[in-house]
Order: sequence, then structure tokens, then C-alpha cells
Amino acid sequence: MELEYTTPNDPFYDFCLWEYEPVSSGDDKIRSANLLFQSFAVGDLDQRALGLVETLRQSIGAFRTVFGVKQIGGHLAWEFYFYDYRRTKREISITRVMEAVRPFARCTVRPNENLHYFMFSLDIDPDLLAGKRDVSEIHMYIGAPGSTVSSAFCFAVTPRLSRLENYYFFFDAREIDTIIMKIAWSAQVDTSVVNINSILWPQLRECKIIVVANKQQNDAVYFSRITIDQLLIFLRLLRYPKPLVAFVEDNRGRLDHLLYDVGFDYRMEGNDLVILKSGYYGVF
Repeated sequence: MELEYTTPNDPFYDFCLWEYEPVSSGDDKIRSANLLFQSFAVGDLDQRALGLVETLRQSIGAFRTVFGVKQIGGHLAWEFYFYDYRRTKREISITRVMEAVRPFARCTVRPNENLHYFMFSLDIDPDLLAGKRDVSEIHMYIGAPGSTVSSAFCFAVTPRLSRLENYYFFFDAREIDTIIMKIAWSAQVDTSVVNINSILWPQLRECKIIVVANKQQNDAVYFSRITIDQLLIFLRLLRYPKPLVAFVEDNRGRLDHLLYDVGFDYRMEGNDLVILKSGYYGVF
């Protein structure tokens, strides 16, 4: 796989498309997009996956798409996220992105561009890339004015209706007592049985932002702006495919200028904490 190297003009964004200062110089370093391309190879996706990436870059620009590489039930899956915080004055809209995606898959969702969304995402899989399924669901994110912390709702938008999926709360990672309270005040987990450290991993607490989400059948936690070594801890503990872990290990010195974002969905089943899916993120 041919690697993409950073350039002096590269911006650096986290998974909210908020800019950050790199840890070190980008000289002779590689982009986070290489993690996505490596996952395509491990997941046995064909050239159409790379074609979709290039199409999106040409349509909305480079460094405008956030990717998530997910592990669900031992299998890889992907999600692409698009942001425009200007909301109804947006330039990067569902309509614009779906026009770019149309050569790959038909979209049956008819978005209302008057809605005040600031972000949306698409699930990417082999069937979509092969034209075997339409884009029949888009995940749309809307802010929550009046909340005492930065927060957002996610809705699944389909041709027939929109339904509430998730509610996200963004905390400064230094607000550890509040974060612990938010995790503990849950309908999914009894923290008198489950140790809070099995959710709020001590190895990842040294980060910039911690996100706690309440979803329909589980909760989730995300650690934003972690180091390359913390990313490796995450990948190893959650047993990502060995070639993915080896790629990060082998290229650690060319990826250590970046910060990363990771997260996982969880709930109690009986007295056990079960991680349902996890993911790591980057930008292309």
C-alpha cells in the first residue's frame, strides 16, 4: 500500500473536525488516512472504497471527511462523517454529499435542508460500494441549546421518518468527577457491580475531551485527542485484527505527530460489562 505523507499545508483535526496543534513536526510523517486505507485492505474492500474517498475529496475538499473504523462482533465496518457548523447556511450538506455518492449508490432519503443540523454520517460497507443496497438511512446530528454542557442529538433519517438514536455529552477531560457521575447515572450499567475503570479506562483518561452517550440499548464513551501509544493500547485491548495493530506499531514513528479519537459502546448483560462495538477515527 502506497502511503500518504503529510505536507506543510496539512491541517490537523479531531473527530469533531475541531483543529488542534500536532504533537510534533509533520516532516517525514504520514496522514491518519493511511489507517483507513489499511483497514480497507484488511477488510477486503475493493478499489471502489478508495474511489469513494477520492470522489469525496474532489467534491467537498480534502480534510473535510471524518472516518470511523468500527469493530462489531469481530468484523470491521466503516462510517463517514461530514460537518458544517454553519447549519442552515451550510455548504457541506446531505444533498451535496449524496450527489457525490450517487455513482456508488442511490440515496432514497430526501433531506430537508431547512433543518438545523451541523453534522451527518453514512454507514459504508461492501454492499453499498457494490451497488447492492441504497443509502436508505442517514444519521443526522442537531445541537441541544440550553444544555449546561456541549451536547447533541442524533437522529436516523429514513425515507419515511426520523427517529431519535443517540444523545451525546461532551466534557473537558479534567471534569472527571462530573464524567464519572454521568457514566454512573445510567439505565444500562449498575456501577455498584461494574467497576467504573472498566468503562472510563485509566489508560485513556489523559486526553482532551471525553464524550458520554446514551443510546437506545446501550451507553458509549469516547476519548478524544489521545496519543499514538494510547491508540495502540486501545487496539490491543479490544483485539483489533493483527495486521491493523502491526501497521500502527510498524509506523508508530510516522504517526506520533497526530492525536487520535476512540470509543466503544457498552452495556451490562447479567453482571458483566459487554463491549458491543468500538471504533477509532481520523480524517481524509
